[in-house]
Amino acid sequence: MPLSPSFAGVILAAGSSTRMGRDKALLPWRDGTFLSAGIRMLRPVTELVIVVASGNAAELTPIVNAHAAFLAVNPDPQRGQFSSLQVGLQEVLNRGRDAAIVTLVDRPAAEVATARQLRDAFLSADDPTWAAVPEFGGKHGHPFVIGREMIEAFLRAPVGATAREIEHANQQHIRYIPVSDPLVIANVDTPEDFERIRMEIPAQ
Repeated sequence: MPLSPSFAGVILAAGSSTRMGRDKALLPWRDGTFLSAGIRMLRPVTELVIVVASGNAAELTPIVNAHAAFLAVNPDPQRGQFSSLQVGLQEVLNRGRDAAIVTLVDRPAAEVATARQLRDAFLSADDPTWAAVPEFGGKHGHPFVIGREMIEAFLRAPVGATAREIEHANQQHIRYIPVSDPLVIANVDTPEDFERIRMEIPAQ
């Protein structure tokens, strides 16, 4: 891990949101949307934020621009979420950064303090640490922090790979960080999930 890595935020927002019936990036959340909340979470702890879109790029562009983020487009989102991760991470390197804080747009954004805790844990880790992943209630979640070594491992992976497979293959280089933020494992797939989250998580 470099002594002073430069961080980019990456938000994966290219999914089709089939079960939700509408783009989860645009779901209302805390005086904005899931997407704008994700950007606001990442901006204080990164130098720039990259949003990976697909066919929804036109709808997301106004939010991306309004929050001074950057848009990258996955030309083949049918290959799955991992292909969007690879698009986003290649853009991280293209923009001269060597570490990333990655999250998904299809869930409420974690608190800024949580993202900062993860980044600081990554920075203070021993050299063999390639990633810092949040853990809440025995479950792993998002956002996660990765350095140059893990970025390259993701980019070298074959098209049919998954992030979980790469994580397992490099388990010895990953640090799991206990956090107190339930949002790191919040999951929204259906309208019912969304309503439940809105009831359980206080607006701030």
